[in-house]
Amino acid sequence: MSLIGGIRPPIAVLSALLLSLAGITALTFGKTENVLVPKAVLTSQQHFAEDGAVALRASLDESVTDLNRTAILFSEGKPVSADAVLDKTGSVYQKWSGTAVIEIKSGKLLAARGETVPLTVIDRTKLSGKDGLKPRLVRLQNGQTRLIALALLSWKGQPQQLLIASSNLKVPGMRLSESRGIGVVDSTGTILSSDGALDSERAQRELKDFATISAKKSRQNPISSKEPGSGGYAGVSGSLTGDASGDRRTVGGYASLAASEPGESTVASGLGLSIVTQVGVTERASQLARPAFGLAAAGALLVIGALAIAVLLGTVQRPLIRLFLESRRLTRGDLARPVTVPRFGEAARIGGALERLRQQLHEESPEGADGASGARGGRRLGTRALVAVSAVLLLTWSVPLTLLLNRPSSSVHIPAQVVADQKARTETISDRVRRALNEGHADLSAVAALIGNRTSADDMTAVLDRTIEEHPRYASVYVVSGDGEVLARAGHEPHHSSGERPADQPLKVSGHGGKKPVIRATAPLQGKAGAAVVGEFDIDFVNALLRRDGLGQVRVIDAKGRTIAGNSGYLAFEKMPGHLSPLVDRKQAHAKVQRGDDVRIAAAAPMTGGGVAKVLDWSVVSWQPASRLDIPAYTLQNRTVLVGLLGLTAAAACLGWLHIVVVRPLRALADQAEALADGDRRTVLFPRHHDEVGAVVRSLELIRQQLQGQQRGRDGARSLAGRN
Repeated sequence: MSLIGGIRPPIAVLSALLLSLAGITALTFGKTENVLVPKAVLTSQQHFAEDGAVALRASLDESVTDLNRTAILFSEGKPVSADAVLDKTGSVYQKWSGTAVIEIKSGKLLAARGETVPLTVIDRTKLSGKDGLKPRLVRLQNGQTRLIALALLSWKGQPQQLLIASSNLKVPGMRLSESRGIGVVDSTGTILSSDGALDSERAQRELKDFATISAKKSRQNPISSKEPGSGGYAGVSGSLTGDASGDRRTVGGYASLAASEPGESTVASGLGLSIVTQVGVTERASQLARPAFGLAAAGALLVIGALAIAVLLGTVQRPLIRLFLESRRLTRGDLARPVTVPRFGEAARIGGALERLRQQLHEESPEGADGASGARGGRRLGTRALVAVSAVLLLTWSVPLTLLLNRPSSSVHIPAQVVADQKARTETISDRVRRALNEGHADLSAVAALIGNRTSADDMTAVLDRTIEEHPRYASVYVVSGDGEVLARAGHEPHHSSGERPADQPLKVSGHGGKKPVIRATAPLQGKAGAAVVGEFDIDFVNALLRRDGLGQVRVIDAKGRTIAGNSGYLAFEKMPGHLSPLVDRKQAHAKVQRGDDVRIAAAAPMTGGGVAKVLDWSVVSWQPASRLDIPAYTLQNRTVLVGLLGLTAAAACLGWLHIVVVRPLRALADQAEALADGDRRTVLFPRHHDEVGAVVRSLELIRQQLQGQQRGRDGARSLAGRN
């Protein structure tokens, strides 16, 4: 018989699976485990560090790109003095700690602004070599570290000059609580920059320890360092646990600076830097398992499983095996003893048919005389119904676990640190959007400062093409005259109506009623009355700024509560969910645990700070269901659901297997057996399965052949009698 067919394998596998599941249930819920710091808190620190790494990487890359682009724009125009270069650069971009211009050949300092730039670290003789203009990290005498970016200023007929800018390594836009510290760490574990609550010796020691661990872990491959299928942040990241003092424990997170897409590289990601954070949290004992529940659930499964297996053995397996033995007996010619007929389902129909066939072989009655006597009485409770009874028994255990038991109430405890991190991360994203819009307007201002009255349309187009290529934040960039005529453009077709004059506001939103909001940045041209450079932000660029793991749904809303951008599907200008309205405050950020049918964490942060983006009066809101958090109450629920689903899977797989290989063939066999008992001697019976059902089919075929021979013998006897 087939090892994967037949009736024994599915029932045996089901028995083994139920025993294993009972053991898993007892172990899963039977081991007492007190969680002092929920995993959700540790995961939140990892995401916080990732946010810091994204912010610092974007800031450093933007600084280097802007410096190079500024130098190119100046070099393409008429020669200007070094002071003019720094003044215009400083008026447009206010991001560098210090700037300077030197003459490369002589090394003479031509102009300087801000803090003193460390010129001695620049080897002028190697600037023309490979990586000669590559940004570098420099340690100042006061112990601080700066990123030094270099760009060439070249004019025909004049000595080449070097534009130098230094940037600090402070993580921009991060909202730090009173107990949180953050540091920028190099590949050796040295803290290059730090901020936050690091006044105590213990806090500084913890940050140094975390920095050492972070540097070691950051040297891993980003793919191999993650669990398979985890995805998420493109760099190396994780959480850290420090020492405890009383009921307070230090936890933290780390993340290496990485490009936005896996496998890519940027200036900042190639510096070997990483971000490490730390914060003190209160330990709170939370029992993750309930031993009595686990033992009771495992015991109930053993009892219910035993009943289900007993039903299958007593009403399906044993009757079928008995039919197999009885059919073999009949084929051997043992016809004296009546066939034992099962009581239920198709087995009863087949047993009745075998008994009628025995009588016909034994010639106890004429052929087919018993066709109406008793064999058809088995059409009562079918084999499918018997299998369904076993399924119902197993469902009575699995369904309550999957849908009802161990469900947290609306008063479930949510760690305060998780709520605080939701607020802080929402503020960080709000600041990131504000900075991106300010940077976009500053780029346009830099372009506008270099376009004069005599700049041709072709030259304008060349500058705009380079701007689009270097800054993917724009969907289109164009120059508009004072009377609303587009003089030059690059990128997609602009949303500009003929005769529409440039806006007076630096940033403006339009497109109401359309599929996408149109965010325009306008920078006036010098020397051209009413003319301006206009850039339309790509809304997908803004949406991408909001995509951060562990924040749930994120939306940018305007002053009227209408949606401008989001990290997932949304309708442009739709009203924000009503439950978020009480959180939105135009002056400060808020976060709250909203309780009800679905417990969720929600936060809102206004777009505060300087720059032209302030006029938009936008806010960023975020919310996520608490059930997504890895806290003890929901972990227990998830484990319960998992065990219930395992029970459903085991029942569906094994009973489905049994239905396919036994129940359906058995129903067909019952029809064939009754047809043969009713006198059908012409239909040849072919066994399709090498199992008990197939063996009974083979026996019926032998019986059919015997009955045919018997009939031929009777016909021959009648023929001889007629001749005589």
